[in-house]
Amino acid sequence: MAHPAWQDPVLLALDSAPVPEYGSGSLADLLPTIAAGQGVPGFEATLAELTPADRNCVFLIDGLGWEQIKAHPDEAPFLHSLLPTSRGGTGRPITSGFPSTTATSLASVGTGLAPGEHGLPGYTARNPETGELMNQLRWRPWTEPKVWQPYPTVFQLADAAGVRTAQVSAPTFEQTPLTKVALSGGSFLGRLSGEDRMDLAAERLAAGDRSLVYTYYSEVDGKGHRFGVDSDAWRGQVMYVDGLARRLAEQLPPRSALYITADHGMIDIPFDEQSRIDFDEDWELRAGVALLGGEGRARHVYAVPGAQNDVLTVWREVLGEQFWVASREEAIAAGWFGPRIDERVRGRIGDVVAAAHDDVVITASVNEPHESVMAGMHGSLTPAEQLVPLLEVRS
Repeated sequence: MAHPAWQDPVLLALDSAPVPEYGSGSLADLLPTIAAGQGVPGFEATLAELTPADRNCVFLIDGLGWEQIKAHPDEAPFLHSLLPTSRGGTGRPITSGFPSTTATSLASVGTGLAPGEHGLPGYTARNPETGELMNQLRWRPWTEPKVWQPYPTVFQLADAAGVRTAQVSAPTFEQTPLTKVALSGGSFLGRLSGEDRMDLAAERLAAGDRSLVYTYYSEVDGKGHRFGVDSDAWRGQVMYVDGLARRLAEQLPPRSALYITADHGMIDIPFDEQSRIDFDEDWELRAGVALLGGEGRARHVYAVPGAQNDVLTVWREVLGEQFWVASREEAIAAGWFGPRIDERVRGRIGDVVAAAHDDVVITASVNEPHESVMAGMHGSLTPAEQLVPLLEVRS
């Protein structure tokens, strides 16, 4: 962005970035709170607004954030009607965690840990052992799952404590490494149709005196990425998933709590040069950078050895009015990745971390051709991406 010679750019202050509510109101607090209410040893009810139930179901809708539900009462009448129930009847959202992206959020949900501990700090991140960029959603290149994320899941611990535990999702997810490290424990039950998933989730919920069931739907996110959250295709998916949520709610067995949440929200990014800054075509941003990780609105920037300070300076000068640009240590100190950082995770975080404030992304047209042309995106700390519902239905 050009400025008159007499006018200095106003850089975004790091302390103006909203920090996720780790430890009191984030996705990582949901399952530990549920498990504590079910008497599973070792867990604390950190989401204090929730009331324990014997049978608990979590329905996670990929990509349907708090602000998107609020803005679409006609497409999502059932979900919209539940907004006052969110977060234990306070009518408030919770936060996804940073970055607000699927791999990170699902790991936070399933392990009950913040990204700095479970170690999936973005869509892609550098493996300090190999120096390669690791895609944590697609698990490429192959990395031993239990080395990358060694902690047990809440599902595993609940199952060991006698809670009837199940995940009901698309069959294709059963054997994925992300499922293994984030969502495994108890039974995995694959069903293709959304209706079958809802029916089976209700059935599994009734199968135990204490039960914990997780179910998932992905296509709201898929249509949002491809067509944007202002598209008819996206609205159609919201209408469909609203019906799924109602179907599940109407089948709850006695003594049940259904929690409907999301892994992140989404915003549309205009297709112009001002809104889509192409790293692969920008010599200033590329200077001194060995690897570009993360995604368009939440970038991990790995510098050539010795160039960390120069890269930080340039990225702040070029992007600091539109992005919160932090060094690794600044991002950690600000709490973006949670209150604790495991040593094995520290090197996965970029030397520079850039989180979008404005409706803008850093694309990489050569190295990320598919991601660079997405209409809808997410990943940063803004309310549209960060705030997610915790809608509640009880029987």
